Amino acid sequence: MNKIISIFSQGCAANFGDGEQIARLLESCGYKTVFAQENADAFCLNVCTVKGDSTALQLLRKIQNANSSAPILLTGCIPPDFEQKLLLENSNVSLANLDVLRKNPDLLNEWLKGNGFRENLKEKTPRIFTPGMAQESPHIGILNISDGCLDACSFCSTRLVKGKHRSVSPEKILSEAKRYLENGCKELWLTGQDTSCYGFDIGTNLAELAKKILEQNSGDYKIRLGMGNPRHLEKYLDEMLSVYEDDRIYKFIHLPVQSGSDSVLQAMGRKHNVDTFRKMAEAFISKFSYFTLSTDIIVGFPGETREDFEQTCKLISDLKPSICNITRFVARPNTVAEKLPNKIPGKEQHYRSATLSELFQKIALENNLSRVGKTTKVLTEKSGHRNGTYIARDEAYRSIALKGYYKPGTWLNVQIEKAETFALLAKEVL
Repeated sequence: MNKIISIFSQGCAANFGDGEQIARLLESCGYKTVFAQENADAFCLNVCTVKGDSTALQLLRKIQNANSSAPILLTGCIPPDFEQKLLLENSNVSLANLDVLRKNPDLLNEWLKGNGFRENLKEKTPRIFTPGMAQESPHIGILNISDGCLDACSFCSTRLVKGKHRSVSPEKILSEAKRYLENGCKELWLTGQDTSCYGFDIGTNLAELAKKILEQNSGDYKIRLGMGNPRHLEKYLDEMLSVYEDDRIYKFIHLPVQSGSDSVLQAMGRKHNVDTFRKMAEAFISKFSYFTLSTDIIVGFPGETREDFEQTCKLISDLKPSICNITRFVARPNTVAEKLPNKIPGKEQHYRSATLSELFQKIALENNLSRVGKTTKVLTEKSGHRNGTYIARDEAYRSIALKGYYKPGTWLNVQIEKAETFALLAKEVL
C-alpha cells in the first residue's frame, strides 16, 4: 500500500478523464498516485492508438528502459492488433480497461505484485464516477459524459475499441459538476469520443445538459464542450447556439470535417456533407464576434484526387479555422479503409499535408494578428514550453503566453502585445 503509482495519459480529453478515474480508483484502494512522473514504483499507461501505435509504444519503451523491474499496466484505446503485438513483445505487461478494473479491484493487487494478466478489453459497462479529487490539473474538472461512438467511419478504430455510444445520466454528471465547482475548479470539460450525440440514447442532448449545469451552478467558471461530429449537432443546432450565448461557455467548438470533398466524405462513411458543415461553422462564426473554430482534416485518403484535395484547401481558406489538426491517412487494422483500393503514395500524401499545413499556418497567423492590442480576461492554466512563460486561455479558448509564474486557475486581465502562428503573447494589466 506504500507504493507510488504514476499514471500517464495520452490522446483526447476523454482519455485524460479516464486517467483521473483510474487514479481515484487506485486511491480508494489505498494507493498513492501521481501523474506523468517517471520516478515511481509502478506505472499505469493510459494510451491512445487512434492515429497509430507509435506514440503508445514509445511511451511503453521509455518507461521500461527507465524502470526495468516496475510493474506496468496498459489501458486506454487498445485495438486487437495492438494487443497482439504487446502479447508477443511484452509478456510482463498487464492489460485491462477501466470497466474491468472497477469491477475487479483485486486485479490491482496482482498487477502490483508483478503477476501480469490479460483481461477482456472489450467489456463495456455504464460509466460511473469514482469518488475522490485526483486530478492532473486542480482547477480543471473533466466530465466524461459518454463512451463509444454512434458512427462507423471507415478509417477509424474508435468504435472497435470503445463500442457503441453510451451516455451517462444527467443526474450523475450534474452531481459531479457541482462537486468539482464546490472544490474550487474554474473549468469544466464535457468530453467523450463524440459529445454531439450525448443523450440520444436517454432522451436528451448536449445543449440541454450544458444548460442544466449553467442553471444549477452560479459563479465565475468556464465550460469547454468537447469534440462532436457535425451530423449529430445539426439536430439541435439552434438550441446549442442559444446555450453558447452564456459567457461561461468558451466560444470554442471542435467540429471535425475530415475533407472538403463530398465524394471523399462518402468513402469515409462520415454521413455529413460539406455544405452542412459549412453552414454549421458559419452559424457560430457569424453569431459571435470572436470565436474559435477547430476542425480535423485527413489528407491522402484512398481515392482522394487532386481536385478533392483542392476542395479541402478551399474550405479551409473560406472558413479560416483557428485550429486545424492535419493528419496523413494511415490504415488502421480491421477497418473498412484498410481494404480500400487506390491508396495515395506516401510522397503525394506528404505533399498534400505540407501544402495544407502551409495554407493553415498563414490563416492561423492572420487570425492571431487581429487580436493584437486587445484587452481580455484570461484563466491561467500551466507552465509554458518556453522558460519563464505561463499559459492562459481567453474567452475563445485561445492560448495566451505570459511572462512569469502564476497560480493555475487564476483570472487575469491582459493585453495582447504580439501574435505568432500558434500563440498570442500578452502582459498582465491591472
